[in-house]
Amino acid sequence: MARVVSLFLPLWPTDRIRKRLGADAPAPEAPLALVGREGRRRVVLSVDLAARKAGVRPGTPVAKAQALYPDLIIMDADQEGDRIGLEKLALWFQQRIAPLVAVDVPDGLVLDTTGADHLHGGEPAMLAEMVRRLREAGITAKAVVADTLGAAHALARYGRARALVVSAGETAATIADLPIEALRLPDNMIEGLRALGVATIASLAAMPRAPLALRFGPDVARRLDQAYGRISEAILPVRPVDPVTVSRNFAEPIGAAETIARYIGKLVLPLCQGLEERGQGARRLDLVLHRVDSRTEAIRIATATPVRDVKRLTRLLCEKIETIDPGFGIERMVLTATLAEPIAPRQKISSLIAEEEPDVSDLIDTLANRVGHHSLYRFAPVESDVPERSFCRVPALAPDDQKDWPHHWPRPTRLLPRPEPIETMAVLPDHPPVFFVWRGIRRRVKCADGPERVFGEWWQGDAELTTVRDYFRLEDTSGERFWVYRSGDGEHGETGSQGWFLHGIFG
Repeated sequence: MARVVSLFLPLWPTDRIRKRLGADAPAPEAPLALVGREGRRRVVLSVDLAARKAGVRPGTPVAKAQALYPDLIIMDADQEGDRIGLEKLALWFQQRIAPLVAVDVPDGLVLDTTGADHLHGGEPAMLAEMVRRLREAGITAKAVVADTLGAAHALARYGRARALVVSAGETAATIADLPIEALRLPDNMIEGLRALGVATIASLAAMPRAPLALRFGPDVARRLDQAYGRISEAILPVRPVDPVTVSRNFAEPIGAAETIARYIGKLVLPLCQGLEERGQGARRLDLVLHRVDSRTEAIRIATATPVRDVKRLTRLLCEKIETIDPGFGIERMVLTATLAEPIAPRQKISSLIAEEEPDVSDLIDTLANRVGHHSLYRFAPVESDVPERSFCRVPALAPDDQKDWPHHWPRPTRLLPRPEPIETMAVLPDHPPVFFVWRGIRRRVKCADGPERVFGEWWQGDAELTTVRDYFRLEDTSGERFWVYRSGDGEHGETGSQGWFLHGIFG
């Protein structure tokens, strides 16, 4: 079952206008509308939140909007600029979320995330991350994932949830109460259906098809069938500028896994030749398979370093064949290097001169394409004395930045996700604990070392101007070693709570 995400960006054009105008932009409380032409009429194309609260709606004739709302600020829309901006945003999502991303003009994007959601922590986490990243960029967005493009589009624009996951098979019940405007029908059809007393999708779906087709044509039934998944709706993805791409058409549709694997190998070879001519290697490959029923299947692989090894890329792609649903057959395959980087020539090291460093990139790529690149990482040091800030996650094969872990004080092999409070007794201000109770177990301290004083980082906020931690290494009578600290200097209340916490465990 396909899964489609619709991203609705309702306030993006007006927000972009305000940012572009800078100091000359109208006040945020002033209603703003962007206008353009639909045929011979000048109509409102987009409104901001203030205009929407005032009652202005897209599609309203400009003359009527100015007469009803004298304070409305009218500006010409840059529809071509908006389309280019949406394409750039679509390419950004294509690089990070899924290989099939299309522009849904004038105010949205469509993503086919079938088989890609597990790489982002599941569908709810994936939608939340999309909305968060857009919000951080100053773009208000709503995101819905459903079985069909029509249902996702309708719920993103007429549903109430900011991020909604429609479970498989629940499309009909979820969209039943939405207004008929959600079906992407022309305005004249909407007016005609409203005149007949039809207000919701459920009431429209219950009507006999023949009279509807006789009066309104085939579009009403087509939009209903697309929303319910009875007929397919193609997604035409955006593509990076001038990517290396190869394709193959089949006189007879193919569907067997062995046949798909054989033709993958035949596509990878010319792709790698094209990359070699450009002096590049693939970092991301997208294989799009066009089925005879107009549906598309897609698989994506990514590599930690630029690669143009035919056998390696073929194997990574073939490992994903089991996720493909060929349906009644595949009639076309398109393989694209959606992300490529230069490969510098490298002299092969002779074993007579020096030991060759083992190449683990193949293993890294195999694991990352199975569990997701976000799940495979290593820790790198960060210049910070605060323990929980002294490291960060980086890609497994990220280049070394020459920073090193501090050696002046030993650090535990295991740092707890967050410090856990303990009960203890110690002589203030500089003596270590005599005993401590952690997770219900009382431990008597045999020997200790410390304190190591760690100050707060004042540039992080005013709360850390006077913050102090005193860390101790403790060994109990059973030989286990722990890393504990006192919040505060033991004398002044403004330096911390003076409570004790366990932060790490030594190996």
